[in-house]
Amino acid sequence: MNAIGQNLVPASPETAQWGYFDATREPVLEINSGEQVRINTVSGVPAVTPETGYTVLPEHREIHEKTERRQTPGHILTGPVYINGAAPGDSLEIRILDIELAFDWGWNAIRPTGGTIPEDFPEERLMHIGLDKVRNVGRMPWGQEVELAPFFGVMGVAPPKERGSVTSIIPGDFGGNLDLKELTKGATLFLPVFNEGALFACGDGHAAQGNGEVCITAIETGLNGTFEMHVRKGETLTMPRAETDTHYICMGIDPDLDEAAKQALREMIKFITERTPLSAADAYSLCSITCDMNCTQLVNQHKGVHAMLPKEVLAGAGG
Repeated sequence: MNAIGQNLVPASPETAQWGYFDATREPVLEINSGEQVRINTVSGVPAVTPETGYTVLPEHREIHEKTERRQTPGHILTGPVYINGAAPGDSLEIRILDIELAFDWGWNAIRPTGGTIPEDFPEERLMHIGLDKVRNVGRMPWGQEVELAPFFGVMGVAPPKERGSVTSIIPGDFGGNLDLKELTKGATLFLPVFNEGALFACGDGHAAQGNGEVCITAIETGLNGTFEMHVRKGETLTMPRAETDTHYICMGIDPDLDEAAKQALREMIKFITERTPLSAADAYSLCSITCDMNCTQLVNQHKGVHAMLPKEVLAGAGG
């Protein structure tokens, strides 16, 4: 196990896992529960990397040259990090302490056969978007400025060993390509643990994204994140959950959008009944009155829905 000093995992050919999650991949860092780690990431294949006008990090080009691309298409992830004490049946609490831009540019692409309405946009298009870290805005090619809200599109643990190497494109119970825009600085993600050490990796930085990520990409960019990892012993989850300052979030993922919505709702009903005296029927009614069902993403082969419950609602229900 190759530990990298001061709980820092830089983006490099040695730490990059390109396109996949795999329980057999050797960890690049080992930390204890409760410790913090900074993970640096890059984003984008050579074809989307600008030649002029922006700064391309040398480690980004080095990863392109030296790192095995195991799944195509797929994201350039950094990891995995081994968290001591994590074991199958536990959950991993990932507190997102900080997220900062690593690039002064991002990119957005429309891809033939990809996106929500590919029949309307059959031509490939790539555009670069300048990012102003100080002003926290991105400048679109037509001059419009959009506010940035950076988050990692991909955060996940290794899936069970028997699944082998799985693509980073399709999200699942292990997390992965969730594309949940609520997971900004200050949010917390909870993931089931399937292997010793959990084996956490992240990437697919987004500077800004709307719910749905409808054209298949957001403002894709490199991000550096600071996380605090906590092992929650014996707290078994079936699907990822999340928490912000204001909301509890349960997720559903399925090739069918309706089924993803049903899964997210069932997860939320379960969440409410675990924490309050309410029956499942009461929780179902409460969700209909107070819980928002949002489309997370429509473009990752398996679609995502997230249910958002205001925290004061749960408190009022006895939670």
